[in-house]
Amino acid sequence: MEVSQQSTRTAVRFGPFEVDLRAGELRKNGTKIRLQQQPFRVLALLLERHGEVVTREELRRAIWPDAVVDFDEGLDATIYKLRNALGDSAENPRFVETLPRRGYRFIAAVDGAVASDGAHEEPPREQRAAGARFKRSSVALGALALAVALSLASNIGGLRDRLMGGATSERIHSIAVLPLRNLSGDPAQEYFADGMTEALITSLGRVGGLRVISRTSAMHYKGSHQTLPEIARQLHVDAVVEGAVLREGNRVRITTQLVEASTDRHLWAESYEGDLRNVLALEDKVARAITNEVKIRLSLQEQTRLASARPVNPEAYDAYLKGRYQWDDWTEEGLKKSIEYFAHAVKQDPDYAPAWAGLADAYVLMSLFGFVPSDVALPKAKSAALRAIQLDQTLSEAHVSLAGIHLHLEWSWSASEAELRQAIALNPNNALAHQFYGYYLSALGRFDAAIAEMERALEIDPLAPNKQNSLAATFYRAGRYDEALQYLGQVPDPDANSERRHRRIAAIYERKKMWSEAMAELLTALRLAGRTEIAVSVEREYGSSGYAEAKKTLLWADVREAQRRARDAFPRPLALDIAADYAMLGERDKAFEWLDGAFRENEGGLMYLKVDDRLEALRADPRFPELVRRIGLLPDARVRSNQ
Repeated sequence: MEVSQQSTRTAVRFGPFEVDLRAGELRKNGTKIRLQQQPFRVLALLLERHGEVVTREELRRAIWPDAVVDFDEGLDATIYKLRNALGDSAENPRFVETLPRRGYRFIAAVDGAVASDGAHEEPPREQRAAGARFKRSSVALGALALAVALSLASNIGGLRDRLMGGATSERIHSIAVLPLRNLSGDPAQEYFADGMTEALITSLGRVGGLRVISRTSAMHYKGSHQTLPEIARQLHVDAVVEGAVLREGNRVRITTQLVEASTDRHLWAESYEGDLRNVLALEDKVARAITNEVKIRLSLQEQTRLASARPVNPEAYDAYLKGRYQWDDWTEEGLKKSIEYFAHAVKQDPDYAPAWAGLADAYVLMSLFGFVPSDVALPKAKSAALRAIQLDQTLSEAHVSLAGIHLHLEWSWSASEAELRQAIALNPNNALAHQFYGYYLSALGRFDAAIAEMERALEIDPLAPNKQNSLAATFYRAGRYDEALQYLGQVPDPDANSERRHRRIAAIYERKKMWSEAMAELLTALRLAGRTEIAVSVEREYGSSGYAEAKKTLLWADVREAQRRARDAFPRPLALDIAADYAMLGERDKAFEWLDGAFRENEGGLMYLKVDDRLEALRADPRFPELVRRIGLLPDARVRSNQ
């Protein structure tokens, strides 16, 4: 007996359109739209994998396996016909989005199964429920059957290999989350997409068995046209997560996919939607799905942390993301704006721990960079960090915030180490925690362990200049000059540390008695700092009297400039740097006078008192071990030992 097609026909609906997968028909508000076979097959495949990128190569294998004509031209024409039928636009897509040189993605919401004629009768509730289940199952099975048939024929995503016992992926140990694209069409929402990227990286970072590239390095690829395998090779990762986020009012939709780097094979894709209050739970849900896909076994603690995201006030969360966006700038203006946003966030939601941690971080940097006095910044920073930990003891970032205060502003060594160990235990991929722990170990002269921590920080955040500089500085303090030069030379100019970096390179060449190279680096440092006149004087002195006299000319110029600036308002030069200049000039009394000033100002650089080679001329003076004791270090501990 022949079953009526009218009674069994089902369709997938999106917007005003319905697609009958079985009949091969496209309708708009019940009216049939003419669509040729190839555009329809492309539409069917995009719908079956909605929210996921379907690459041009996958489309070729699935729909044009034996093409002898120009495939690119044929596919472009097919996509044009499909968009024309849907009334869609490549510039402002509502349905089919183009990813240049990669493929296409269906971005509209897909509602499921409905009657093809658009009629909606109202049978009894039990019957409606059963019918709905049947229709959903029918369409799902129909779509799945189509997808499986296409995939088995063309081996899309290696499905045929997996079903028929072929090769499977090796376990993924490292991953990079690329910046999520902002689908709102509003450039003012970029901070939100960046914030979502950071939240997903943080969620994945809590998993001990997975190396996750930090946000700082991942953001280098925002808007990049490089292929995923190219990016993965540069970051030395096994897989890449990419996706997009759409915010409409207080609703958020996150679409992500996981791509195996070595094969450019799509392993997993999914979309999640929810209220902004529960956005962190959405991020954790994505992270759990990814860890499941890459076969990372989660510990009980990791499972608990990924399932414990609390709701957050939408306005507070919005302000927090804007605060982090400004904080990343590391300028006085950016830090001041970040404090305003973080303060607004905690006003809206006093129990939101990340905002308190952000407030602490901002005040710490304001003090370290000399933008505000430490006696103003320290109590505010410490109060905010303690509040963050009180609210959420599992927040790794809050423990790093408190450790930074203990380390840089209080010289509370054991307390700092305890917080850093806790931060790393909570998030093994917290690059800043490893970097700060490297600072701590370096200050104690434990250079082998310090270098290991700095290398771990750079492994997680490989494109961050400050991580490269920190590792190089640690090699330098350890007396491993050639390795220091290797990393110092990898950082391009200019960056925030350019002048200090070139001075450090000059110091290395001094140690190696390579005078012309040392002078070249000093002149580069001066020109980067805009001190052209001083550079001319120093170069002239070098030509007439040699390196030692030229260096003295520079040091006296540094002292005069620093003392002039020290009389001005903030930001002021560091008293420690002035003390170091006097020490290298042999002016010991002046050097200790400025060291006392650095101690009164709680300058963070004093933590390196024992390993700062600029102060070598002071170490035999009885005042030096006394100052070492005052900041809580043991004066008789070995320096440059490789414990």
